[in-house]
Amino acid sequence: MKINSAKLDLIAVRRSQYPSDGKPEFLLVGRSNVGKSSFINTMLNQKNLARTSSRPGKTQTLNFYLVNDNFYIIDVPGYGYAAVNHEQQKKMGLMIEEYLEKREELKRVFMLVDFRIKPTENDIMMYEFLKYYHIPVTIVITKADKVSSSKKARNLKVIKDTLNLAVGDDCVLFSSVNKTGQEEILKILENYVIETI
Repeated sequence: MKINSAKLDLIAVRRSQYPSDGKPEFLLVGRSNVGKSSFINTMLNQKNLARTSSRPGKTQTLNFYLVNDNFYIIDVPGYGYAAVNHEQQKKMGLMIEEYLEKREELKRVFMLVDFRIKPTENDIMMYEFLKYYHIPVTIVITKADKVSSSKKARNLKVIKDTLNLAVGDDCVLFSSVNKTGQEEILKILENYVIETI
């Protein structure tokens, strides 16, 4: 798949604001500062489409990016950032849950985890949450360029074992620096988009 166009098309906080055009949707989840904005910019070949920030927890809405005029990538608030107060965390959690509950257009979730560290309790909770809704998940393991070759196999095993991956879910090593994993993820997107045309 070649990315020909991408734009932030719509910002939503409730179901009534979601797109109504029936195009396939792909959700991005991950803890704050795991690299979701860098992932979006790399995947869509843009430098500043998604704003990267030194202040984690900046995204507080569902951001619908329209790609090639035929599918959406949706960025949601990162989780696990302590400076976001409890009330805000609850509100953002309910917003994501409302989206996941009945969204037929959702084809797959890309869950980002950091290759350098063991998945956190929040990562485990998010993965179990997605499995509760029977949603297929690809674990995108970010910052792959920052892990030495000698540690890659061990770190990958730790991530798979900690999350206890369900059958049918997969892992992709990803780096926004050298674009590792970009083609693999584009292929996953393409397979779903072709099915719905």
